[in-house]
Amino acid sequence: MSKPRKRRANGEESRRKILDAAEVVASERGYDGTSIALVSKKSGLPASSIYWHFKDKDDLVAAVIERSFGTWLAAVAIPDGDDPREQVSEMSMRIVKSLLDTPHFLRLGLMLALERRPEELRARTAFLEVRDRAFEQISTTLRDFMPGLDDGSVRLLTTYAISAADGLFIAREIGGDSVDLVALFDLHARVVYDAAARLKAEVRTRNSDSDTETEISTS
Repeated sequence: MSKPRKRRANGEESRRKILDAAEVVASERGYDGTSIALVSKKSGLPASSIYWHFKDKDDLVAAVIERSFGTWLAAVAIPDGDDPREQVSEMSMRIVKSLLDTPHFLRLGLMLALERRPEELRARTAFLEVRDRAFEQISTTLRDFMPGLDDGSVRLLTTYAISAADGLFIAREIGGDSVDLVALFDLHARVVYDAAARLKAEVRTRNSDSDTETEISTS
């Protein structure tokens, strides 16, 4: 009974090593510069082991993106607390920590997202799909923090939040350690929170004006 479990554990460990190696190689060299041979060298495992787990390079890179996204998504969960502003700030710090610890996911994903090919890569599709899931998660978080926001405001804020986060990450990639990503994300969190509060107030004002007009027209 112990042998099947040991083989399963060894298989899971090999898969993890392969994904770790592929994440680093792909983030440094891009999709086209990544090869099974390079991943084999980086992981210390033979190419046959890689092909046992993954059909081809595209399948491997897609798996890298899906695994990394799960780790990143956990950072978007709403932290405990009574002060929404502090909760948003803490959540922002979790996100920036995940980016600093494992920047490969977003670096690779953004490179893939900007590419246009005659034949769509599964890896690129995987990144766009997880971005859609991230969009839904952040939208849900905004609704929880700011109940009463209309759908248009939630979409606007979510699009801005993700786009700005991408831009801050790219600034760090270009500027290196001279760019204080922690301070920038803290500022970003406060800007998003203040914008959400402002939009919520505008929605409340519009609804109040609409109610007043209705009362006047029916009086």
